[in-house]
Amino acid sequence: MNKPKIFIDGESGTTGLQIYSRLNQRNDIELVSIEASKRKESTERAKIINSVDVVILCLPDDAAREAVGLVINNKVKILDASTAYRTDADWVYGFPELNPGQREKIANAQFVSNPGCYATGFLACVRPLIAQGIIPNNFPLTINAVSGYSGGGKSLIQKYDTFHEQQKGSTPIYPYGIYGLQFGHKHVKEMHQHAGLASPPLFVPAVGDFEQGMLVQIPLPLWTLENPPTGEAIYHAIAEYYAGEKFVQVAPFKDSALLREGTFLDAMAMNNTNIVQVFVFANDATQEALLVARLDNLGKGASGAAVQNLNIMLGVPEDLGL
Repeated sequence: MNKPKIFIDGESGTTGLQIYSRLNQRNDIELVSIEASKRKESTERAKIINSVDVVILCLPDDAAREAVGLVINNKVKILDASTAYRTDADWVYGFPELNPGQREKIANAQFVSNPGCYATGFLACVRPLIAQGIIPNNFPLTINAVSGYSGGGKSLIQKYDTFHEQQKGSTPIYPYGIYGLQFGHKHVKEMHQHAGLASPPLFVPAVGDFEQGMLVQIPLPLWTLENPPTGEAIYHAIAEYYAGEKFVQVAPFKDSALLREGTFLDAMAMNNTNIVQVFVFANDATQEALLVARLDNLGKGASGAAVQNLNIMLGVPEDLGL
């Protein structure tokens, strides 16, 4: 039997390199590459794109759209890691655990969009509550999140590498900083649409002085609701939604074992995995709760999710290579 042929268009970028490293170890697929000198030649790229079984696009949005425009073979499947198609009605959103039947949609689709890292954390926390009516879809949600600097791609990685070289053990120049202060971050549209919210959430991202890892926090002022759910009800709703899932894990309620010194929730604990952990913290007396997702922005937030989606599209075990 012929092995499925996979072409990573943009394999030299941060996500592309991560995906390549995960796939290069496998013997059930054949990786197809393009000569470095021909990477920008549309004719050569079109030839390869239409000759393989799956193309994984690790390109900027406009370049991803250009690549999709080269597809003339309707048997070629496209998995796009850019923002270009994440809210496109003709594309399937590649978050297998998002809704019942999502896996089947991914398996049968020609075009699949890989989710954004922040969106993955947000949706993992919020979608179960919206889907089950635990919180209304018009709830004014806010998101505070911090990611390792690798989420900014090669340019930001290079800046931090330069900072570290200049510091040589001194206090970090940029230990933490919020950004996106003009709002309209590129992940908000997919958060809004795929959560099933009536209005977009208010999102404030940040970058920390660590290479990879991520915390996505969603505070819930439950006192604003007519019939506020308890923290335990929120926990059970999320835990039951993801029962049996391997890559979405719901941490035990009121268990401090996963906290450093019983107090601190560190951002890097899921690094080098394809797992997103969901935490529920609550105080029923004050009717407040906090949902937190912890994941590797380069794992379940990018390349790990892409490999998971690829496996589903190929009809092989979902955890192969993960």
